[in-house]
Amino acid sequence: MTGTDSQTTEQLSYERALELLDQKLKALEDGDLSLDEALQAVDEARVYLRTCQQRLDEARARIEVRPESDS
Repeated sequence: MTGTDSQTTEQLSYERALELLDQKLKALEDGDLSLDEALQAVDEARVYLRTCQQRLDEARARIEVRPESDS
């Protein structure tokens, strides 16, 4: 990843990854990027999206209610 964000994806919170994803999507929607810049933005957006999904999965696993066993 390039730009001012030097954090690795492992260090990103859900909120920060979502914010960065939103920034990349807005840049793509504006249509002011060159082809290379657009492709880079898409790649970075995918990383941020994957990070958001991982954070949600982690949170879901922590709060998931599991039935008690009958033993």
